[in-house]
Amino acid sequence: MLARTLAALCLLAAVPAMAQDAARTETVHFAKGTSSKTIKGSIKGYASVNYKVGVAAGQTLKVDFKPSNASAYFNITAPGADAAIFVGSTSGASAAVKIPSSGDYTVQVYLMRNAARRNETAAYTLTIAAK
Repeated sequence: MLARTLAALCLLAAVPAMAQDAARTETVHFAKGTSSKTIKGSIKGYASVNYKVGVAAGQTLKVDFKPSNASAYFNITAPGADAAIFVGSTSGASAAVKIPSSGDYTVQVYLMRNAARRNETAAYTLTIAAK
């Protein structure tokens, strides 16, 4: 029994770190007197970036995404939600979402699995506006 437990622990230790999504989170702050921000960044493989944007109820969250890799997309998720309210891979590279309730919304930039598993890179320009 002890031998099987030790073998199982060794196997778990051998699971590659890349099996877990590597996501970093950044908070988006608009400069005083502005309501938009343009961000230049890049992602590689299974890494993703979660941009947190504070938006008030009734505002429209606009996102424009210009990636260098055709397999790069973005999603928009409401605070506490399990599913995205905008899915870039099916809805396109621009979004205009009327915000139903105030909170920190997440704009997630990622590579589709086909590109992520090949460890591809995508440079991008992301413009986020809340009006």
